[in-house]
Amino acid sequence: MKTKLFPFILFIICVFTINHGSAQERYIQGIVTTFDSITIVGADVFVKSSKEVVKTDTLGHFQVKVAPEDKIKISAKGFQGRTVKLEENTKIVAVNLNLKPGDKAREYAIGYGYVKDGERLNALAQMTSDDVDFSQYTNMYDLIRGRFAGVQVQSNGEIIIRGINSINMSSAALIIVDGMQVDNTILNSLVPTQVKSVNIIKDGSAAIYGSRGANGVVIIETKKGKDE
Repeated sequence: MKTKLFPFILFIICVFTINHGSAQERYIQGIVTTFDSITIVGADVFVKSSKEVVKTDTLGHFQVKVAPEDKIKISAKGFQGRTVKLEENTKIVAVNLNLKPGDKAREYAIGYGYVKDGERLNALAQMTSDDVDFSQYTNMYDLIRGRFAGVQVQSNGEIIIRGINSINMSSAALIIVDGMQVDNTILNSLVPTQVKSVNIIKDGSAAIYGSRGANGVVIIETKKGKDE
């Protein structure tokens, strides 16, 4: 009886081993952008475990094979690279790269073909805590007023990016903090030293934020624990 069962048991073990090995193969998909909406073409995506490098496609998308709790590093000339730690259940990754300070970075981004629409890129402005010491500003209004040309701060706290468009309707820019739409009054309680970056979108790129984006968008990213 044992002799007859042995081949069957061996078969079950082989099948389990094969399936278990296959289950270890894991792929993730992702997209790489800048200013939260402009896709980056040809960015390098480096997988730490396998040392594999793939490039983002014409839509900024990528797919890579990873190990459990792996890390990927995304880089492109003219941009500040980012390393992303993958959790066990991570399937999709959205990575936003900050443009390095200075006009040279924009030239790289456009000239190397990472950003297809140079006009859109030049309609954006960015400042990070790596570029400027935010602690020199007492509040967010002073920071925005002092560092972004043409951007106005009204007495009621509204941020005006594209000028006064209407007497009856608000011309205030949309405020986004850590991916969430907020009222401009949050800037009263937000301390500059808690901020990692400020992005200003002035043109049609803001359309992804709906009708309110027509007045421009202020995108603020605050510091997380690892950024302190």
